[in-house]
This record gives sequence, C-alpha cells and structure tokens, in this order.
Amino acid sequence: MNGGDEVVAAPAGPPQPLDWKFSQVFGERTAGEEVQEVDIISAIEFDKTGDHLATGDRGGRVVLFERTDTKDHGVPRRDLERIDYPICRHPEFRYKTEFQSHEPEFDYLKSLEIEEKINKIRWCQTANGALFLLSTNDKTIKFWKVQEKKVKKISDMNLDPSKAVGNGSIASSSNSCSPKPCVANGGSPDRSYNDLGNDFSFPPGGVASLRLPVVVTSLETNLVARCRRVYAHAHDYHINSISNNSDGETFISADDLRINLWNLEISNQSFNIVDVKPANMEDLTEVITSAEFHPSHCNMLAYSSSKGSIRLIDLRQSALCDSHAKLFEEPEAPGSRSFFTEIIASISDIKFAKDGRYILSRDYMTLKLWDINMDSGPVATFQVHEYLRPKLCDLYENDSIFDKFECCLSGDGLRVATGSYSNLFRVFGCAPGSTEATTLEASKNPMRRQVQTPSRPSRSLSSITRVVRRGAEAPGVDANGNSFDFTTKLLHLAWHPTENSIACAAANSLYMYYA
Repeated sequence: MNGGDEVVAAPAGPPQPLDWKFSQVFGERTAGEEVQEVDIISAIEFDKTGDHLATGDRGGRVVLFERTDTKDHGVPRRDLERIDYPICRHPEFRYKTEFQSHEPEFDYLKSLEIEEKINKIRWCQTANGALFLLSTNDKTIKFWKVQEKKVKKISDMNLDPSKAVGNGSIASSSNSCSPKPCVANGGSPDRSYNDLGNDFSFPPGGVASLRLPVVVTSLETNLVARCRRVYAHAHDYHINSISNNSDGETFISADDLRINLWNLEISNQSFNIVDVKPANMEDLTEVITSAEFHPSHCNMLAYSSSKGSIRLIDLRQSALCDSHAKLFEEPEAPGSRSFFTEIIASISDIKFAKDGRYILSRDYMTLKLWDINMDSGPVATFQVHEYLRPKLCDLYENDSIFDKFECCLSGDGLRVATGSYSNLFRVFGCAPGSTEATTLEASKNPMRRQVQTPSRPSRSLSSITRVVRRGAEAPGVDANGNSFDFTTKLLHLAWHPTENSIACAAANSLYMYYA
C-alpha cells in the first residue's frame, strides 16, 4: 500500500504441464511371461506422510513399501535441503514386508465362495513406531499392526561344556564356587523329588539328556504383521469401499446397499448409517458404488451411485442418514439418451481433495470435479477416452464397460489422474485456465505414446486438449493413432500426498513416476 493505493499483483497463469519421468518398477514382467491371476494388483494406497505405500492383490496379500530417499546419510531430508546438499529429488521406495491378509472362504449358508482378493486398503494413524492399516475383501475387514520386533535367539545351552561328562552330568571340580553339586537341569542331587507325585520322580542324578536353552534378544529386528481385529458379518453384499474418519477412531464400510460406521476398537458391532435397500427389491433403481469420509470434518461423508450422482451427508442430522444434505448430479442433455447412458454414467470412484473443498468422481468416460458449495453441476469435466464412444457396443459385449477405474488428486489440488486401457493413464490440470492433458503409459518409457504438439516443440509432452479428438477411423485406434487393448487396463493408481509422484498398477507390476 502506498498513499492509500493498493498494489494488486497480476494474476499468475496456470502452472506449466509436468514433465513425467520413470522412477521405479516392482514385479516387472519379462517378455512373454504369463501373469498369475493371484499376483494381479487390486489396491494401492499411500499413507498420509507419503513415506509408506501399500498394495493388495487378488491372492489376498498385502505388500508394504517404504521410502528410502528421506533416510540418505542418516540426516533428515529437510536438514539436507537446508545445507544445499545434492539429494534425490523424487521419492524412491523399497520393499518392506508382505503378509497374507485374507484367505479364500466359503459361506455355507448362502453356498457362496468368498474371494481372497483385496478390494481396498486404508492406512490408519501410526503409534509407537508401529504401522496400522485396514484391508478388506468382499465380506471381511481386518485391522493390521505391522511392527519391528527384536529377534530372540538361542545363544547357548545352560550346560557348561567344560564341566560336562557324558551327556549332561556334572563332573566334580575343585574350583566350584557352589558348595552343592548341581545337575544339568538346575536341580540338586541330594533333594528329594518324591514330593512331585508318587507316580513321577526324577532319578537321583538328574535327567542327563535334559538341556535347557538360554534365549537372548539379538540386535536383529524382524517385521511382524499381526491382525488385531476382524470386522465381519456386517455386509450382505460385496464391500466396495472403506474410509477412515479424521477423528482417528471410526471408519465406514460400504457395500451396494448399505454404509456401516465402525469404531476401530469394537469389532462385533457397527451402526448402519445409510440404507438404500427398498422394501421390494424389484423397486431397486441404483446402488452405492463408492464412499469416503471428508478429510477434516468428521461428521461429513460422501457416497456415489450407479446413476451418476454423489450425495453428501451429515451425521449430525440423524442416526440413519437416508436424507442427504446435498446432491450432486449433472442434468442429462436432451436427446442424448441411449441404451448405454445409464451404464457409463455409473460412478466407479470418488475422492475428496486434501482441503475437502472438491470431490473428484470417475465414471466410465470422464473425470468430473465438483465443488461441494455448488451442486448445480461439475466445475470441470475431463474426457478420459472419448475415442471409445463408437466402441461402446463392443465394450458391452466383452463386459469391459463395467470396469471400475479409480481416480486421484495431487496433494496441491492442481491436477487429477485416472487410468484407461492399453495400460495408459491420463493426468489433467484442473487449475483455472489449464489445458494440461497428458497421456502416459505404464512402462519404463511412459512417453512413447505421446504425439508432439507442433505449437510447443520445446516441450517433451504433448498438450492434448481436454476435448480429445475422435480419431477412431481405424478399428482399435485411439485419438493419437495408437492401437488400444481392452485386456490391459490400468484400474488402480495413487498420487503421493505431498509430491508429484504417481504409483500405478499394470497387472502384477507396480510402476512409479515422478515430475
């Protein structure tokens, strides 16, 4: 301010598109190697710090990775940055441990096989150096504690070999400090053993073959995963979501028709907070597809439906939240309805932005960003694979149209990402004025699918506009002229909470990229 006049800074333009680079791959397949069904990754989740990453697979296993670049030289990363030490500028992870979370089961009452496949993983608050996480398959949620334990080893037997005669009896020694001779098992030979019972007695010289180990705690540590609680028998339908509350004490689990609220400490009781099951199942018109707690307001949560709507509910309103506080849905364009309209409108995943102001939703064709203060429609819509629209009949025939793609937001809220077919994933800029729309492939060369944009030859990334060209003249060809493959799909991905780093799953391989 100068003389009463305010100086207004010129508004900054949208951030520049990111230049993505390959970082790491775990479980890379060799050419021609067949992927085992049980090894296919079905869930990915970073913890809140971004120092740990968990994946779940169809075989019911949970694999944990830990960040290594923050531990370089034994000095915290922040201190290294302060002294301008040249350090790695992107997250690097290493394998930490794995454990079998779920086993295949059989429900005899319903004659139903329950898969061991991990549907969702959610990290809980850490305590006393231990990691806590929730994992779920279709029916059962488990609460795991992963902690380093010191390994106990047998260092020696309690028999002194220098004083041993034969196999355990003690030789007499003039250097003995004890006035009474002892036998190998610690007893005294002149003590009566008959008081132990008439039917059992030790021989007078002790049991020569009995040698007791001396157990000591070594300096080695071993990671141990222990199931602390099992939350079962609360869902008649398949669980599609679990979400931790910001209060650190409760979480929700959602299936097709109900959402239950749990306390982490109580595994035998849950409260049903949403129930969309009609009195007559023939009247059923939509199901719950995803649910998530607000990141900071412990009384608010959102859930999406197969009709393309998102409902925001407030737990303070009533015990059973059948009435929503807000409804977010996009009105259908007149004359655009077809057989596939409702199928592709079904929302497969929703995520809150870190600040809780926006909700990102993924339906079959698009990503939509919603402002929770504006329920008239999305603030931005991103076309993920518009070139597949002419192929909807084929996608319906091979059931690909029912694939459930996940979505994620960057920690700063400036970008969103989601997967597609041919192991591709898309990153869009959602800042005002941004036209960033990048297509990457889950491989060691993520940019090989790119087409250079003549208007910006200096950049290595193309800037495909949000409305993708409908370049589908040739069958099985996308907007960039690349063939697409419905059998290789990138369903699961996660964005690092504080840095521009993405982890994504292509079959049994975990790829990591940074910008």
